[in-house]
Amino acid sequence: MNLSNLKPAEGSVKNAKKRLGRGQGSGKGGTSTKGHKGAQSRSGYSAKRGFEGGQMPLQRRLPKFGFKNINRVEYVGVNLDVLQKLIDDKKVAAFDKEVFIKYGLASKNDLVKILGRGELKSKIEVKAHAFSASAITAIEAKGGAAIKL
Repeated sequence: MNLSNLKPAEGSVKNAKKRLGRGQGSGKGGTSTKGHKGAQSRSGYSAKRGFEGGQMPLQRRLPKFGFKNINRVEYVGVNLDVLQKLIDDKKVAAFDKEVFIKYGLASKNDLVKILGRGELKSKIEVKAHAFSASAITAIEAKGGAAIKL
């Protein structure tokens, strides 16, 4: 015997479906395990999402707050230390959308923003959708170029 051929003891697992409403002798006749009266005993009953039996539901008891700005532009941030690591490890000279996608820093529909964390040691050309002020100064201090797409 090993793990690949284990199975439960004979007769210990019952897979026959309960046959409801098939007479009193079955023990599941009469009300068919639905109790007496009330909405849940009727056919076609389905509880609305969040329904608490007529009590004021949780989503209506709690106050509303905040809002979603429909004009928000979401960027994927890439820091200078990440760019420097790619320069050291992968010998990348210029960064554009394809490079970010290739190394898993962004997906094809993402907007990329270069952020200023970390230190840059070499001259690079970076093409991205947005730059932080500190990132631009760090890139241009090394003689590189920050090109906005």
